Amino acid sequence: MGRVEGKVAFITGAARGQGRSHAVRLAEEGADIIAVDLCRNIETNSYPLGTPEDLKETVRLVEAQGRRIVAVEADVREAPQLRSALDQGISEFGKLDIVVANAGIAPMLGGPNMQGWLDVIGVNLMGAQNAIHEALPHLKAGASIIATGSTAAFMPNDVVENPGADPGGSGYTVAKMMLSQYIHEIARALAPQMIRANIVHPTNCNTGMLQSEAMYKIFRPDLESPTLDDAVGPFHVQQAMPIPWVEPVDISNAVLYLASDEARYVTGTQMRVDAGGYLKMHSFHP
Repeated sequence: MGRVEGKVAFITGAARGQGRSHAVRLAEEGADIIAVDLCRNIETNSYPLGTPEDLKETVRLVEAQGRRIVAVEADVREAPQLRSALDQGISEFGKLDIVVANAGIAPMLGGPNMQGWLDVIGVNLMGAQNAIHEALPHLKAGASIIATGSTAAFMPNDVVENPGADPGGSGYTVAKMMLSQYIHEIARALAPQMIRANIVHPTNCNTGMLQSEAMYKIFRPDLESPTLDDAVGPFHVQQAMPIPWVEPVDISNAVLYLASDEARYVTGTQMRVDAGGYLKMHSFHP
């Protein structure tokens, strides 16, 4: 019997990357999936986002595990679209047990205007809140809410070499910091109902967000057009363990644990899957 056998999981940003990995991993352990993704690009985001074909591939991979899936193209910034997607999924499966608020963008180096800031706050923070609050009426005791944070939430964001040059990048950090606090508070509010809420903080993760020229430029600003070979060395700097990144399944395994009954009394946790990145950034002062 799987660790989430018979449960239904609602996952945003499920067309590829971490979201697809979460969908497949939960399906492997017995869950049916309600999958949502925008399936189009956002202008300020500097790398391609998922496509309708990517979402179809997620469907194929989940069904290959013998599980059912309802997949819907929807914008997490628009709560009514998420409500409609949930209605479709719950009509098919009859209930909802797990929420994985995963959709995210990183509009790095988006120029001096504030649209990148607005977009990343809209997707990464408000989109997560929309997903959770649209799901809440369907959740019962034993349900699990999991958000995707980032080790960026633990990094200083107040000292930059060129203030205002990268509002999307700054907004990403702010969104993850605020999401961390939000999950802490909503976990407190939902605990009397025996509904749990936790957040998982990945370090560099081997997805399209990391493997992009814009991200290479963040790590190698000295080069005009850096490549992966140029950036892989600096990628190591962020972790205490000698690795450049973790894989999506490493995050999915944490999501699976938090979604399962093994974590039935785990709530309000800021779970870092960061290869010691936090340890590298923060000293212990007893």
